[in-house]
Amino acid sequence: MENFFTGDSYVILKTTALKSGALRHDIHYWLGKDTSQDEAGTAAIKTVELDAALGGRAVQYREVQGHETEKFLSYFKPCIIPQEGGISSGFKHAEAEEHKTRLYVCKGKHVVHVKEVPFARSSLNHDDIFILDTKSKIFQFNGSNSSIQERAKALEVVQYIKDTYHDGKCEVAAVEDGKLMADAESGEFWGFFGGFAPLPRKTANDEDKTTDAPTRLFCVEKGQAEPVEADSLTRELLETNKCYLLDCGLEVFVWMGRNTSLDERKSASGAADELVRGLDRPKSHIIRVIEGFETVMFRSKFTSWPQSTDVAVSEDGRGKVAALLKRQGVNVKGLLKAAPAKEEPQPYIDCTGNLQVWRVNGQEKTLLPASDQSKFYSGDCFIFQYSYPGEDKEEYLIGTWFGKKSVEGERGSAVSQTSKMIESLKFLPAQARIYEGNEPIQFFSIFQSFIVFKGGLSDGYKNYIAEKELPDETYTEDGLALFRVQGSGPENMQAIQVEPVASSLNSSYCYILHSGSSVFTWSGNLTTTEDQELVERQLDLIKPNMQSKPQKEGTESEQFWDLLGGKSEYPGQKIGRGAEGDPHLFSCTFSKGELKVTEIYNFSQDDLMTEDIFVLDCHSDIFVWVGQQVDSKNRMHALTIGEKFLECDFLLEKLSRESPIYIVTEGSEPPFFTRFFTWDSAKFAMHGNSFQRKLAIVKNGATPTQDKPKRRTPVSYGGRSTVPEKSQRSRSMSFSPDRVRVRGRSPAFNALAANFENPNARNLSTPPPVVRKLYPKSVTPDSATLASRSKAISALTATFEKPAPARESLIPRSVKVSPEVPKPKVETNSKEKSMSSRIEALTIQEDVKEGDAEDEEGLPIYPYERLKILSTDPVTEIDVTKRETYLSSEEFREKFGMTKDAFYKLPKWRQNKLKMALQLF
Repeated sequence: MENFFTGDSYVILKTTALKSGALRHDIHYWLGKDTSQDEAGTAAIKTVELDAALGGRAVQYREVQGHETEKFLSYFKPCIIPQEGGISSGFKHAEAEEHKTRLYVCKGKHVVHVKEVPFARSSLNHDDIFILDTKSKIFQFNGSNSSIQERAKALEVVQYIKDTYHDGKCEVAAVEDGKLMADAESGEFWGFFGGFAPLPRKTANDEDKTTDAPTRLFCVEKGQAEPVEADSLTRELLETNKCYLLDCGLEVFVWMGRNTSLDERKSASGAADELVRGLDRPKSHIIRVIEGFETVMFRSKFTSWPQSTDVAVSEDGRGKVAALLKRQGVNVKGLLKAAPAKEEPQPYIDCTGNLQVWRVNGQEKTLLPASDQSKFYSGDCFIFQYSYPGEDKEEYLIGTWFGKKSVEGERGSAVSQTSKMIESLKFLPAQARIYEGNEPIQFFSIFQSFIVFKGGLSDGYKNYIAEKELPDETYTEDGLALFRVQGSGPENMQAIQVEPVASSLNSSYCYILHSGSSVFTWSGNLTTTEDQELVERQLDLIKPNMQSKPQKEGTESEQFWDLLGGKSEYPGQKIGRGAEGDPHLFSCTFSKGELKVTEIYNFSQDDLMTEDIFVLDCHSDIFVWVGQQVDSKNRMHALTIGEKFLECDFLLEKLSRESPIYIVTEGSEPPFFTRFFTWDSAKFAMHGNSFQRKLAIVKNGATPTQDKPKRRTPVSYGGRSTVPEKSQRSRSMSFSPDRVRVRGRSPAFNALAANFENPNARNLSTPPPVVRKLYPKSVTPDSATLASRSKAISALTATFEKPAPARESLIPRSVKVSPEVPKPKVETNSKEKSMSSRIEALTIQEDVKEGDAEDEEGLPIYPYERLKILSTDPVTEIDVTKRETYLSSEEFREKFGMTKDAFYKLPKWRQNKLKMALQLF
């Protein structure tokens, strides 16, 4: 940045609003190489004072020109190029002059350290990258030992010089070390140095020296650093009323106790400056931390560090600093208290796609019918393949789900079979590894109605319990079973089988309890009407056709407690999944079973290099991003890298080893990954390595447009089956009930719809019954599409969602539906033709004009189209648990096939099922 001058010192405050609502402050004081000792000392003191004014929570960094931290450089991407001169130091700024040829050396794979060096052949070497800035052309000289990633990053500096000093109008040339006079540009480059001559081997200078000195701890007493003798470094050595120095060689940490004075903190900073000025020391960074706000790097130097406790800090100074800066014209928005993010988690995935599920059995997998694909068992492992429309092609998510009681052998088999499925699709699908109890929102939204039963059906589970002589807990319909019901709505609800004892209850949830022919529903005191709706919906899947006995917490029947073995204590707090944290991006190298990571600060999409593997850590989920140019051997280690990352817990954030791991491939990133970036998919449509791609952009001034990839045809995997492989793989083009999935409806409806749905016209013949926000924007339906979908949904729901014969009496007799549902445009068999003609024959009732009329009970009247759950024009001021009461008597009779009086004489469970069929519940 042109506003850094070598003769000056600067103080930089970076404030970041965290998801928790807290603010993180980083203060850096930067010392130009020509700054005076007095100015450097003043900058250090002002930094301590600024932190005190902010309440004593900032991390403070001493930045020396040419040796800045990566965190500091990340604020000024692509680089800083300090100019000669200064302001208050008495230096004069360089006057505007005729363009002067300059030579810069660039180092760094993630951020670039740029330093001007003498314009001479002796400055060049084989290890680094050099930029020669001449009047009419900028040359980048790539040392033969430099990496592709370093060369790509240096091109960002070339772009910066081109834009800043040449108004974006000059030629750019790349020169490869060792290519001699291979081309005219290479000859032109060497001409500036008097012609080509071999470069000498680089000799190590002071800047390259590293130290392996042992870590030492000092206590600062009256400005003097006194060694602390200890067998090992533990948190207990640090007293709150003292300051300490931790000398780690390249970093010197100043730890300031919460109960130390401002003068003591300044004195400790002075002692650290004295320490780093010692002879034979590398250029060390000084990092100052306050008790309670220690960095991960600092804490990692100690053999033990207790779980952090909240530290009471003053908020008084923050307003004063904000007021002071505001008077000086500085934007102080970042200094004000941030509000914690309280958004409901979003799936960020189109939930109207097609789902297939397999149960793993030994080394084989069995495809589940549509009616069973949301029913999992704790003793088994499952593989799922979900395909959905992306921006310009069909996207895939293929994953494994491990039950808590599943056996290790079948987990390995699931991973192996999943890898083969992904490999056969050229590594384009995103992959997920999910453990029971740690499912992410995407998983639940894809499955919508999800049930986990106890026990297992696989041979692996059966053999394991037989060997260990354990009881078989596998769920049976006529046995005793208790289910906890959870979720946020009909499109995301789960029933989890738990131990049938009173201690399994929780006041924040609703439960289903059945034993033989007895069925109870239990509602905790902290549940909502929405929670209670979910129980009715899940009951319809677990125990259809049975009337339940509702139980409210505190008024339970004796029979209910007897089934649970008597009363006992139980919790009331919701079972929370780890909240999503602030995302951190790491570049990874994996060799000989060891994982090494480097954090990328203030990351962007441009930091994802096609030759590398990166981990995006969101605390609740881990994403492993694999570049297209990663070799196949390292690509196969992607899941292992994710598991190792969880194990190492580099940020000391107590990551669960069972957190979901996603593996995403460059060019096929799902929207729930790209949401963490400002994303441009065209950047990954280019060919070549990262250097070649950036060179094309720098030379041409824009990203070359590429042909969009063709939409991929879905592939189906059959597992062990009597159907030949060829037939199995073409299943996506057939009418198989096993493949077809009508989103959001009951298994009975899925099976019926399978007889007439054409997968190639999925959104025409069977619009998805649950229409929600879709991501990315390009697949979001417009309002007209939503309206037509909603009408078609109403038609299909009311007419075709017929359950088993025993429940036929629950279906309304008279329903008018839309003629706008198109016919499938394919050859159909006679059964399908019959179904199609039934669709065609239906007619729709126009929206009733809303008047001021009121029904007998004095409630306002609204048309059915506005009252149903998925209405495109919903009424807002109604009791959503009693939608049917707002229908006119005439329309009520038409929809329900009975009068209101007759309806309200029915049992509650039967009323609810009728309302569900009409989307009024």
